[in-house]
Amino acid sequence: MTKNLDGVSTEDGAPVPAGEIPAALTAGRLVYSDGATQTFHSDGTTRYFEGGRETEGTWSVDENGHFCSFWPPSYRASYDLRWVVEGGEVVGLRFSDLRSGSRFDGRYQ
Repeated sequence: MTKNLDGVSTEDGAPVPAGEIPAALTAGRLVYSDGATQTFHSDGTTRYFEGGRETEGTWSVDENGHFCSFWPPSYRASYDLRWVVEGGEVVGLRFSDLRSGSRFDGRYQ
């Protein structure tokens, strides 16, 4: 279930504008292909659940409009964020790591 995305009109693979990243991330729980889930909160915290284990980090939007995450004690990553759209409806987000180029999709649950 997504919230705050009713007014979004976009196409699959289109970049998420920097000003829409907070709403895109906090719109709902994301589920990844390996079954892990992640929630993003408006206070800049994020929780990742995998195999019964929970980790907590923080997220932000940098001056270049990229989504950034920090996982203590020292893991930092920056991503290009794009919409995943099916049948004209936003169903998730595509993350592309700016350093490694690896990509993964999260689908709203």
